[in-house]
Amino acid sequence: MAEALRAGVGQATLYAMHDKGVLERLSRGLYRLVSLPAMEAPDLVTVTARVPRGVICLISALAYHELTTQVPHRVDIAIARGSEPPRVNYPPIQVYWFSGDAFTTGIKTPVIDEQRIRVYSAEKTIADAFKYRNKIGLDVAIESLRMWRERQGSRFAKILEHARTCRVERVIMPYLEAIA
Repeated sequence: MAEALRAGVGQATLYAMHDKGVLERLSRGLYRLVSLPAMEAPDLVTVTARVPRGVICLISALAYHELTTQVPHRVDIAIARGSEPPRVNYPPIQVYWFSGDAFTTGIKTPVIDEQRIRVYSAEKTIADAFKYRNKIGLDVAIESLRMWRERQGSRFAKILEHARTCRVERVIMPYLEAIA
């Protein structure tokens, strides 16, 4: 809505377009033309637009990288420790507070549905899955590691680098050795 207002489109016009079915509401203040092709990842795009400094993480990032069989029921988003929690009504989100290098490293910025999103790399997400294994399940972390290995082979240097940053190197090492 803010972009439309800056472009000179009035709020009443936007609401009228929504009422006529020209626009669809994705979330509070976020609209798109109904005539556009179906979105590939509407939840990720919506959360990224509503939380621009956030980074898609954990189950949502594993699903984006096709490293899990889990179906995300919410969008997992990392924000900097000390930040104010985002106010997002829809889609449902789960907020994780990361700090320092654990927040800033491993961020990729692909374009999905003409929107640049921020998502952690596959290797960083695997390290995060082991860090948050008590919240998301150790089975999910192990599954992601196995699926990644099937695609990437035995080049674990990047995972170990992120595991050091996330302080889970000793936790992840036995699993790396077991599947190597």
